[in-house]
Amino acid sequence: MSLRLFGLAVVLLLASAAPVMADWSVTAGGNLFYTDDVALFSATRRLNLHGDPTQPALDTSLTGKGSDMVFEPDLLVSKSFTSSWGKTALSVKAQGFIFTINPRFNQASVGLEALHAFTPDTAIRLRYYTAPDQLLGENEDRLTGTPTEERVTSHIGSLRFEQRLSENWEVRLLGRVGVRLYNEAFSERDTTFWTIGPHLAWRVMDGVKLILGYHYERGLADGRSQPQYKDDVSYINNYVTAGVEAELTRRLSLEVGMHFERNDWTSTVAGDERNGAHETIVQGEMMLRYMLTEQLGLTAGFQRGHRNQSFEQEVVYNTNVSVGATYRF
Repeated sequence: MSLRLFGLAVVLLLASAAPVMADWSVTAGGNLFYTDDVALFSATRRLNLHGDPTQPALDTSLTGKGSDMVFEPDLLVSKSFTSSWGKTALSVKAQGFIFTINPRFNQASVGLEALHAFTPDTAIRLRYYTAPDQLLGENEDRLTGTPTEERVTSHIGSLRFEQRLSENWEVRLLGRVGVRLYNEAFSERDTTFWTIGPHLAWRVMDGVKLILGYHYERGLADGRSQPQYKDDVSYINNYVTAGVEAELTRRLSLEVGMHFERNDWTSTVAGDERNGAHETIVQGEMMLRYMLTEQLGLTAGFQRGHRNQSFEQEVVYNTNVSVGATYRF
């Protein structure tokens, strides 16, 4: 499914539906983070089942650039309606990362989603996500050796089929395609990719749900046909995740997750450090949510991850700690 077909599918879905009842919802939120590595913050924050676990390739030379306080505002606007086809929910989410000490890393993203339930047990979810002009850091131009800003723009479209098998079991199948487009100095890293993988949700008992997921992803970079750069970031990615969502009390809930990711770099370019190499990422996280009222919630979170490239001795760590709030109007 191309991004153009993704947009066309959303338009056709909206055009063919005859809404009988519509509801609007607006949710605003904000999180304040402490991060010990500004270059890794975004990749760590978005490494989850519903985010973008395969972030752009990050050279270790870009990391270790110091700590910062980061404010993350987000706004979610959604509308749901029923039609002769079933129930549909449309939403737009805008998100930003605002860095206190390193404002060059400020960034924004926008996500569009259409969720259509044919029956209470069967649904499809269409998503489009873009993160424009994201700064990765100062990297070395592979031809001139000059330190240059490395920036990337991501466009990702996905389709997820969701089927409830019973009161306690639900299976989901995800497919997605995307592109990562770099600034001219690193255009050999321009990458197209596709992903497929199953998710499983199991209600272990009242108030406790176990989530399991696996993604297989293939990415092809322009550098594979440009040997002069010796910089092919093409890859095969295997991503595994497990999480628990638990309602501890009527107002207090806990989410815990563990993620494992392995990138096998597929470069065959002589002299490329990624030729025959791989990268492993392990990350754990937890979040507490307390609902003061039906509209107002408070959150506290923790993330810890480490990355290791097989061609480097150094293991890179990142820790993020957050407090936040959400309000539904």
